[in-house]
Amino acid sequence: MKKSLGSLPALFPMPVLMVAAYDENGKVNVMNAAWGTICDMDKIALIIDDAHKTTQNIRKIKAFTVSLADKEHIAEADFFGIASGNKMADKFERTGMHASKSAVVNAPIIDEFPVVMECELAEIVETANLFAVIGKIVNVSADEKVLSENGKVDPLKINALIFDQFQHGYYVAGSQVGQAWNAGKALMQK
Repeated sequence: MKKSLGSLPALFPMPVLMVAAYDENGKVNVMNAAWGTICDMDKIALIIDDAHKTTQNIRKIKAFTVSLADKEHIAEADFFGIASGNKMADKFERTGMHASKSAVVNAPIIDEFPVVMECELAEIVETANLFAVIGKIVNVSADEKVLSENGKVDPLKINALIFDQFQHGYYVAGSQVGQAWNAGKALMQK
């Protein structure tokens, strides 16, 4: 029997995304965003608030990057979520992390995170119920250490952080349990 828990964001897992953008002076700002998803083969949607320093920078510069946070950098990733760039001018610098300028968009790549999507601002959607930054993914860069033998990203090598809305914990994926577009194939024959 199920117990009623009331209204809550009961989605698991959620990604731990590091959204980075330059301000008008070329200063790096990074925020932690769990409410984001792929919304087309070359688009990402970030459900974030307009008040964030990073959002303000994206509006001005029209470009940003989205990195997958990893277990190795859990402290920095969490810090990017609890510290505000609007209140802390040296937020990025405090972490000791490094940024390189993307070769394809006017946005910083945080060197320590293993996988990054380099995005141009496609649009900002503002309605009574939604504020979303939509990015056109123009390139994905990945550290060679997280690539499999076929040259694609290996999810288990990333040690990507997963956010838990229920207990507010961070987790990493443990094992592959099936193959997409194959695990349910036998049910097609019924």
